Parts: sequence; structure tokens; C-alpha cells
Amino acid sequence: MSLFNLKITALPKVGPKTAELYERLGAPTVGDLIRMYPRTYEDLSAPVKIADAPSGESVCIRAHVVGNNPPARVRGGMTIYKLVVSDDESQMQITFFNQAYMYDKLKCGGEFLFYGAFKRNINSFEMVSPAVLSPESDEIIHPIYKQTGTLTSRKIEAAMRAALKMLPPSINDPIPKAIRDKFGLCDLEFAIRNIHFPSDVKALETAKMRLTFEELLVLQLGMTFRKSTAKSETSHRIKQDFSEEFYRLLAFSPTDAQRRAVSECIGDMMSPAPMTRLVQGDVGSGKTAVGAACCYTAVRNGLQCAFMAPTELLATQHYNTLCEMFGGCGISVALLTGSLTASKKRAVYEALSCGEIDIAVGTHALFSQRVEFKRLGLVITDEQHRFGVAQRAELLGKGESPHLLVMSATPIPRTLALMIFGDLDLSVLDELPPGRQKISTYLIDSAIRPRALNFLKKHIDNGYQCYIVCPLVEENDMNMASVEEYAERLRTTVLGNCRIGVLHGRMKSAQKNAVMNDFNGGRIDVLVTTTVIEVGVDVPNAVIMMIENAERFGLSQLHQLRGRVGRGSVKSHCILVSDAQNEATLERLKIMCNTNDGFKLADEDLRIRGPGDFFGSRQHGLPELKIAGMSSMVSINDAREAAEMIIADDPMLSKKDYRPLAFEVKRLFSNVGGTLN
Repeated sequence: MSLFNLKITALPKVGPKTAELYERLGAPTVGDLIRMYPRTYEDLSAPVKIADAPSGESVCIRAHVVGNNPPARVRGGMTIYKLVVSDDESQMQITFFNQAYMYDKLKCGGEFLFYGAFKRNINSFEMVSPAVLSPESDEIIHPIYKQTGTLTSRKIEAAMRAALKMLPPSINDPIPKAIRDKFGLCDLEFAIRNIHFPSDVKALETAKMRLTFEELLVLQLGMTFRKSTAKSETSHRIKQDFSEEFYRLLAFSPTDAQRRAVSECIGDMMSPAPMTRLVQGDVGSGKTAVGAACCYTAVRNGLQCAFMAPTELLATQHYNTLCEMFGGCGISVALLTGSLTASKKRAVYEALSCGEIDIAVGTHALFSQRVEFKRLGLVITDEQHRFGVAQRAELLGKGESPHLLVMSATPIPRTLALMIFGDLDLSVLDELPPGRQKISTYLIDSAIRPRALNFLKKHIDNGYQCYIVCPLVEENDMNMASVEEYAERLRTTVLGNCRIGVLHGRMKSAQKNAVMNDFNGGRIDVLVTTTVIEVGVDVPNAVIMMIENAERFGLSQLHQLRGRVGRGSVKSHCILVSDAQNEATLERLKIMCNTNDGFKLADEDLRIRGPGDFFGSRQHGLPELKIAGMSSMVSINDAREAAEMIIADDPMLSKKDYRPLAFEVKRLFSNVGGTLN
């Protein structure tokens, strides 16, 4: 019996209620638990000296107890225990709360390993509630699991040890031995045991490399199958190319890159098979015009189009843009979002089903069961990483093998793009329209903020507008800028007499639209906002983007935010505010100051942080990967090479050696629309 068919309640001390917590973590079975890898590790293999430990980071320190203070009771019934430890060169204070057993365990003269967040004060060093192990412990590298509710990492660890005892004597390894030998990979049993309870650092890295390779290989195979099993014919093959007619509607001349992308799309739509294409371009490269050109040709060939955006703000903007473009062409465009009244939705539903509407622009509302098209022939999704593969499939199901165009302004290195979007053909917009401004970017700390605000005020006095982006909606105890609090503080600064607006995701759609309309109309000088304006928002009069706590954002996200300015003819600026001291963080932010090229930034992000950010929360279109972001050791190209070798040998993975691999492909894609029959 497969451990993936064995319920988690088969483990000791796991009852129905605890099983619900495991299910919340994505581990309803014993097999799923074994494949639920640690999120991090307590690495006690290389202790550091107290004087050398970096403040604010988790470290391991080997020291002996030299003194302890009497327990102190404080309000609320809490007891505080303080000890002093030494590594023979420096001393450090250890603090525990309500842990009498730990206080009793740490006798004077005893030597221990202390692992926890190290704090460097003005004249002292401190750790609060560290993990404590004996120097002779066999748990030198200790797993830490994602936890939920009362299900702690320690409880998961105990369940994991019990689960590993259930592993059969011989495990079906998804990666055939020939592939493992070629790419220097360990077998699955070694990898599974050492990813959870590594014998040493080398064993852990060997396990990470193997499991990362496997996950990328399975992803690549799955994407290849999605493409190869797509319907081979469409009833919506277009007969005539109307792109030149469309270009005459524009107030600008399209770039060569736009023309090339449109030509590739139209060529796909004129072929017997349905188009499945990704148009990827940097911020401001003109993807919307490419999508509009495809819509125009599709409508002129008698088809309906669905144009889907991730937010109501962006959907509304696309709707307005298309209405302006097609104003005198007799093309009917409708907006469908969740905030429409019931009567307006019904009117759109009816007009779509009888074919009166040519282009429906909307959000997830386009997925509604009540939405029916008469002749849906083209589906466009903007900002692909915001939508799941299953969502994409659901919208495609509204028609009979319609053409699919995916647009993304999130730059991704080409090696990753070929894997992440492996089920799509790729067009790249590598050219910006004439007149797009190069944005000057500066990195400052909070001490320089008053000067920066004066800089904003100077531009506002000259009739321009500014964005200020904060990472949070409400103030918290980490002293990060929040939208509401920040806007209030601005009123006491040099910007106090300016018109300040606030925008964040928790506002109702009507409120957000009203604020954006005011900003678009020049009735707001400074828009204090979250990343809700990250994509698509286009206000040419906005010339400064100031980003607080910039270290909290990834390079691609910072680049997207920066792209909200520089959309007019006036010189624009981006100001990154951060008090971060970490060298790697500062290096990342300085890269932003040195280039405006989103693809270069993506390459740098990959170099500095590995593939995790691309395979993590940003890429919602992918099935969830458990480990691909944990290690950058594995070569993505190696995984692609292995996939090509396997497909060439056995296109359907039907041979005995590949059956475990076919199972893993099915399992990975089980929640995103399936892959293999």
C-alpha cells in the first residue's frame, strides 16, 4: 500500500483533530508528510564566538554557565529566569520565560550549545529562549517545520520519525539510475532521510540537491505534457489578419518588438491548433497594445474575447483603454467585476451569451458559472503569475478550444521562463516605445527622508504628482511604515498642505476606484499606498515613486513599482528608503539604482537569492513546489536536459523505469487541472 494512500491518523498520537491541522499544512497522508520538508534548520555544527556573532541573526554559541540569578516573578504570573554564560572570552546573558526545567538543567560549570536570535546591546550580549543541546548531541542539524495551531515543529518532528519507520525496504525512485548517475544525484531513500534528519552538512546539501533536481524535473515534464496534450485543433482558426488596420487606430507607432509579437500571435491564430503564447515584456514595453491588436483581429473574424486582469483597478484601466482605442470601430467592450450591481451583471451576462458584447474585460468574475459566451475565441490573461493554471483552464473551458494569450510584466530569466511557462510559446518585448523616460533611482536612509520630502514638494509645486508606497496597512511593532499611520504623519511635514490620498487592498472597490479617479484627475498630489498599484496603473503626471522599507520587497516588485512613474515626458525619479544594514540586502537595493532593465534585475535576483522567489508565492500559476527555492545548487539547465532525454526515450512515461516519475508528475499537478491521463 502506498504511503500516499495511508491517512495521517495511522501515526501515533494523531487523532482526527490533529489530522485536520496536518491537512491544513498539506499533509493528509503519511506520504504527504514525508514529502513535507523542513522550512529551515537549527545548524549547531559551526558555533561562533560571542564577540563575533552578528546581531539580529540566529546563531549557535558554545559556552558554559558561569552564573544564574534568582527567578523573578512579574505581573501576569510569569517567571523570568536569567543566566550568564561564557565562552572564556566574552559573556552573554540567557533569558527564559516560565521554563523552570531549563533553569534547573543549566547548572553552573556545565557546557552547552545555545541556538537562537543573538542580540548585541551597547555593553552586553543576549539570547532569549534559545534552543539548548549538549555538545555531544546527535541532533547537530535540527529540522524546523512549518507549524499551525497547536501543531508545533517538535510534534511534527516526532510524527516524521514515526513516518520514516514506515518506509518500505525498497523505495520506488522516480529518477532512473542512469539519470542519477549522469547528474551525480543520490537515491531517494538517502535524500528523504537526510532532508529531515541529516547526518552532517554535506549529507543535507546532497539531499537538497537531489530533491530540488527531482522537483524541477517533474515540473518540466508536467509542463511539457500540458503542452503536448492540449487540443490539436480549434474551431476558431482566423482567416484574415487585421493588425495593420488596428495600427492605424493608434495615436503612436508600434515598436518593432510589438509588431513582431503581434505577428507571432496572429500566425498562431491562423494555424489549425489553438494559440498558447506568453508575451513577456519589461514595464512599459506595450503589452496591452499587443493584446488589443489580437482582440481587434479576433473580433473582425467574428470571435468574442475575454480579457482577464488580477485586480479591479487594472481591469478598469484595461476597459477604459480598450474603449478609447475602439471608440469609433463598432466594437462592443464590457466590464465585468465583482463590485458590479446584480442588475448590471445580469445585463452583461445576457449580452455576452447572445453575442452582443465582443470583448469582456474583468477579474475572477469572468469565471462565474453564469458567464456564457456565444463564440469565445480568444482568452487573454494579464499578469499570469497572479492566476493559477487551473483558473486559466477554467476560463478556457468557457469556449471550444479558444486561443490563449498570457501577458506578464514580471521579468524572468529566460532559463526559468522556459520552465515556468513550459506549456506556452514565448514572445519577448525587448524594446521600449520612444519617449519612455529612464528613471533615476536613489537609495537613502530615514535620516535623509526630510530632504526627500522637500524634493517631492518641489515637484508638486510644479504641478506634478507622487506615489509613496508602504509595505503594511496598519502600524506594527517592527516600526515599519504603514499606509494610514504614514499618511497622518505626512500632514505634519512639509507636505502638510498637499492633497494626500490613501489607497490599500482592504478598501472597498468603490473606494479604491474613487481614489484612483481622483489621482488620475489630478485632485490628489500624493498617493500613499500599498503594492495594490504594483501593476498596470498608468498616471503620466506622476513623476516620483518613493518606497518605504524597500528592503521588504523583491527586486522584481520594486521594479514594477518604479514602473508606475516615467510614463510621461517629464524626468521621473524613484527613491528607495531603507535603514537595512545587511550587506546582501544593500547590494540588492544598489542594483536597483544601477539599472532600469527588468531582465538584468531578474538575472541578479536569481544570482543573489536563487530560484526561490520565482518558484515561491509570486508564481501562483505553478503547482506548489516544496523545495526548489531552498537551494540554488541544482542547475535548472540540468533538469531541463534530463526532461528532454526522458521525453525522447519515452514520450508518455509508460516504461517501467518511468512509472514512478509519471506518478510524481500526476501528484504535483493534481491541484492545478491535472496533466497526464
